[in-house]
Amino acid sequence: MGYASGTTERERYASALAGLWESLASTLARLEAVAADELSLDDRSEQLPVLQNRLHWAGELVAGIEPPPGAERAHAELAAALEGARDATGEVRETLESEGAAAAWRLVHEWRGALFGVRLARHRLGLVGLGTQLAARPVDPPHSFNWSAAIATALVVAGTAAFTAGAIAVLWPVWALGLALVAASFLVYQP
Repeated sequence: MGYASGTTERERYASALAGLWESLASTLARLEAVAADELSLDDRSEQLPVLQNRLHWAGELVAGIEPPPGAERAHAELAAALEGARDATGEVRETLESEGAAAAWRLVHEWRGALFGVRLARHRLGLVGLGTQLAARPVDPPHSFNWSAAIATALVVAGTAAFTAGAIAVLWPVWALGLALVAASFLVYQP
């Protein structure tokens, strides 16, 4: 696949992972569906080798993708998570074949944790990408003290105190004053 001349290394990496994730998302969804129900574990056991092979394939693809600077650790976590999910799927499959569904069901929580680990690693890769983009943006200098926020806060505090005092003393004009002060805080504050 060719890339445009202005494509950065980070964009190529994101594109490669997006293509990988499109196929991997359906694999994870099918594995999670099998792991969700004890009865479906035995019924869908023939799917496990194919799904395990897809996890292996995804791991091989991740190993062939060079991460951009700053994403190496998150990339390695994704590769390790894929390997862990593949191994956990294989362990469930082998236990299912040798000992039956009841024995394999005891491994389901660990297996689901490994599948979740893949999604978590992908999420962390997204955070790494966002973090570098946010770091690249210039930071605005801090503004002067926001007086409207301070006045609005004071009005809310005074209004709450007046409303509470009016409620305790059973004086409706004081309640109304408290409500008016809180309402005025909305008019005063300008972000």
